[in-house]
Amino acid sequence: MPLGCNQSVDDLCNKPEEKPKCYWINSSGNALVKRFVSIANRTTQDEIERLIAGEPIEKSVRLDLTYDEIDKSIDNIWSVLFTTGYLTQVGMTEQGAYKLVIPNKEVREVYKLQIQDWFDQKIADNAEQMTSFWKDIEEGNAEAIEQYLNRTLSNTISVFDTKAPETEKENSYHIFLAGLLTGNTDWVVKSNVEAGEGFADIIIKPQNPDDGIIFELKYSKEVSGLDKACERAIKQIRDRRYSEYLKNDGRHDMMFYGIAFYKKRCKVVVEKLKEGDLPDSIKLP
Repeated sequence: MPLGCNQSVDDLCNKPEEKPKCYWINSSGNALVKRFVSIANRTTQDEIERLIAGEPIEKSVRLDLTYDEIDKSIDNIWSVLFTTGYLTQVGMTEQGAYKLVIPNKEVREVYKLQIQDWFDQKIADNAEQMTSFWKDIEEGNAEAIEQYLNRTLSNTISVFDTKAPETEKENSYHIFLAGLLTGNTDWVVKSNVEAGEGFADIIIKPQNPDDGIIFELKYSKEVSGLDKACERAIKQIRDRRYSEYLKNDGRHDMMFYGIAFYKKRCKVVVEKLKEGDLPDSIKLP
């Protein structure tokens, strides 16, 4: 029986209402997944994304690897992930390659958590770029923001655009953006804030007590729909009066951001409002 499973069964016997625990999440073997993610090249990153989406990956597997051989090739780690249960076989090719998939949702979550940790570290290592990104947000530089987000999405292992329902995809991009924003210690960043007549995706209170920033995110089913999705996002901020949350805090110089995502691409629209001004919509390509 896998490590941690006995404890989970005991908990269920003592408390029938207890939910089964994910023993894989706390397993020390997860270090192998972390190593795999951290050394992945662009080809392997694409293969990891396909695994997360539920697709099989065809690989030659060696069952006689020694520990010293693991790091000699990325292909060796595929073999170890298979022999340790982090991948399972669903068939073989005519050439004898294994068709490998992630065995279940629980292990899939292990991959996603390790990818998130890896992503957070990459972001932390690029402090200068992050500082510039935050400055662009405060200044309303939609073009620079869009370039940074597209570059970041392109250069990372994506778990955003899987076979999950559309609402879950949007939530994944929400987590991605919120992670980038909360690194700024001069900002108060709130997610899913009750504001006006609904819930705003993300609201920022910058250090300047007059300023406020509102983000509304949308997921587009196709790349051609990004522009319209941004327009819907801005309209939602206005129609549901999310700005009241900031006005109640005495903030009157605001920026509304509508951001739409499609796979590893995004579109950014910003609308700037000052006290007494009519909406001045600014859209940068």
